[in-house]
Amino acid sequence: MPKQFPVFLLLLLSLHSYAQDKKAPTNLRDLLLAELRSTHNNEEWFVPANIAVKGLSAEQAKWNDGKGNHSVGQLAYHLMFWNRQSLARLKGETPDKFSGNNDETFNNFDTKSWTETVQQLDQVCTDLEKWVDTADEAKLKESAQTLMHISTHNAYHIGQIIYVRKEQGSWDPKNGVK
Repeated sequence: MPKQFPVFLLLLLSLHSYAQDKKAPTNLRDLLLAELRSTHNNEEWFVPANIAVKGLSAEQAKWNDGKGNHSVGQLAYHLMFWNRQSLARLKGETPDKFSGNNDETFNNFDTKSWTETVQQLDQVCTDLEKWVDTADEAKLKESAQTLMHISTHNAYHIGQIIYVRKEQGSWDPKNGVK
């Protein structure tokens, strides 16, 4: 028997044990919460929003590459805006007035409100999670597709945020993406 086999067997058993200890979602509510948290503040497969915007000054948040791409601040504002709109609809409330021009959801970013934008993005993500945690089963099933779209939309733009930060030179690879 090769000398590496016992090491391989030990590694395999420890991975199996780890997989069993890691609690996988077992129902719709847990699955939706896991998806929302992975784009909010749980570091798993990719960098969540809270880490993607962490440590950035207002001036850095305003920076863009000059090629028509959005800044981190614009992307964060866009996420905050659409998450708020979605949460209002989920709650049965009237969302903020919106002209229908999606450009506005990027272009309303202001460096003076960068810290507030970061805080509001965190808060709306937390509020979405609270809504999922407390919604009745029927409403949860009815809203599942919307919630999955929110998570996908968040992940997409978080990737853009990290890309912009890499282009800018403000991304620390220790935060999750080399």
